[in-house]
Amino acid sequence: MKITKKEVVHVAKLARLDLDEEAIDTYTGQLEDILTYMDTLNRVDTRDISPTSHAIFISNAFREDEVKPSISVESALANAPRSENGSFVVPKVIG
Repeated sequence: MKITKKEVVHVAKLARLDLDEEAIDTYTGQLEDILTYMDTLNRVDTRDISPTSHAIFISNAFREDEVKPSISVESALANAPRSENGSFVVPKVIG
């Protein structure tokens, strides 16, 4: 076994999880499966494979920035309960 019940209980305690015996057995089995699969992946020869950030090739999907007409500052602040120096005035929420 790659992971023991004792290790699962220890990690659960660190995470402040109260697991019953059935959950401990379940998680031990699931983690064992994950670790076994990781061993399989670790045996794959990747020396000639370059690192990737995505599984498929993607290109930047963002459009170019373009200046376009927009609402004026005065119009944006017209219905604001309070404004000052071209900005909304809001109640302080962080001490």
